[in-house]
Amino acid sequence: MDDVLVLPVEYRGESLEFETRIFSYGYTYRVEVDIGGFKVIFEPDEERNYRAISSAEQMDKKENMPDKDLLQAIALQLQALHQ
Repeated sequence: MDDVLVLPVEYRGESLEFETRIFSYGYTYRVEVDIGGFKVIFEPDEERNYRAISSAEQMDKKENMPDKDLLQAIALQLQALHQ
């Protein structure tokens, strides 16, 4: 499934685009979103809502860490695309 695509997101009145990669993970899939060099993994939960996952290493660096509201906007856009 390893597809690369561009995800358009409306955030604070701006149209943003993020490079994403979809990959298989067990019986489901995950979406890796590159947010200014900070890679965040989104995965669907049991209710098909998306949650963001980041590595502990990235969280320790806190470099280019995306805003929580931006992560929420990306998750909502992923949900909208998969309904």
